[in-house]
Amino acid sequence: MNPTLSRPVSIFTEGSPNPNSMKFVVNFELVPSGLSFDYATPGDALLEGKASPLAVALFGFEFVRRVFISGNFITITKDDETDWDEVIFEVKFFLKDYFGEQKPVFSQRTMDTNTTKLDMDSETVQKIKAVLDQYIRPAVESDGGAINFYSFDEPSGTVKVLLQGSCSGCPSSTLTLKAGIENLLTRLVPEVKTVEAEGV
Repeated sequence: MNPTLSRPVSIFTEGSPNPNSMKFVVNFELVPSGLSFDYATPGDALLEGKASPLAVALFGFEFVRRVFISGNFITITKDDETDWDEVIFEVKFFLKDYFGEQKPVFSQRTMDTNTTKLDMDSETVQKIKAVLDQYIRPAVESDGGAINFYSFDEPSGTVKVLLQGSCSGCPSSTLTLKAGIENLLTRLVPEVKTVEAEGV
């Protein structure tokens, strides 16, 4: 490859509230805004619609238990036995090489499947998504996680959200959900009465 065509890659790390999760931030976008991909097992990285050669490669590290890709970062969750100090540089070097060689983050099929689709949302759901996008997502992403709208049940006023990345299995995620997200949503969208995490 012509070295002048390779893009400069810089990567920095940020801890998260989940001690087993580390956020690896790169200097370019990996995923279009509003999209995120969560891989709880190596097999997830091969699934139709979310296949990711990068996630497959990261699961090649014995200590990797979960991979989450969103925006300009990857959150990697390790096992309990491994210390981040022992492996963090190895992961950074691997990512720097991977991106330096311009290997694909996702399969072409994944990119085609996830091009923006028009949603026919009710007015209430539009408001809920706007609150999540504007007020909640930036804070959750800064901790290496993501939150996505899952469903809204109008009669009970229950919103279900998907917590991904470092939020999965994090001891403080339930507290964040109730104390932060539920308080904000019920205040800004009166139709919302409770907020629950789906699949946690």
